[in-house]
Amino acid sequence: MTLHLQREIDNLKKDILSLGSMVELSVHEATKAIETQDEALAKSVIEKDIEINQKEVDIEESCLKILALYQPVASDLRFIVAVLKIDNDLERIGDLAVNIAERAVFLASQPKVKISFDFPSMASKAQTMLKDSLDALVNQRADLAMEVCAGDDVVDKVNREMYLKVQEAIHKHPEQTESLIHLLSVSRHLERIADCATNIAEDVIYMAKGEIVRHKVEEYKSNINR
Repeated sequence: MTLHLQREIDNLKKDILSLGSMVELSVHEATKAIETQDEALAKSVIEKDIEINQKEVDIEESCLKILALYQPVASDLRFIVAVLKIDNDLERIGDLAVNIAERAVFLASQPKVKISFDFPSMASKAQTMLKDSLDALVNQRADLAMEVCAGDDVVDKVNREMYLKVQEAIHKHPEQTESLIHLLSVSRHLERIADCATNIAEDVIYMAKGEIVRHKVEEYKSNINR
């Protein structure tokens, strides 16, 4: 590897981790805004999305420049391909954080909804999956990435439970139907954040091992749970 290519790859690592940190913060603040009904915090998440979008474009352009100028091979090529895909997933997570924040703005103007659903636990699990997928990227840990993939089932299960809880709550409190639907939307967005974190983890496995596991996730989950 030339020194110039090494420098470009090192800069790319810093940039993707910077984007990851920005997105993690957006998800954290958006979910906090839901829990605390903090309209100002929710609006700040929405406003900061433009920075995430620009960072995503900058990283994509850097990847394309490296591919054109240096024609990397083997592990370097896998890394750049993985970063291109992870870059897109992180931007998508940023969009989902904005969607949650928009729900928070509405809910902040409504009476607090009482529902027997552990929202903080679901939010924490989705955020942990995102954090672990980025940690796996930093340390090129395929084992940690596999654990992220295995955790997706937990969030899916909680999201399904949320549908039942909301259905029950609408029957009991029809006057809060709109707020309950917004909460259901938040649950769905958290489930999609977990899906994106799983996508990132799959790309980390590809980067570290050169193996595409996108259609073998269940096999990896079974291996982990043995």
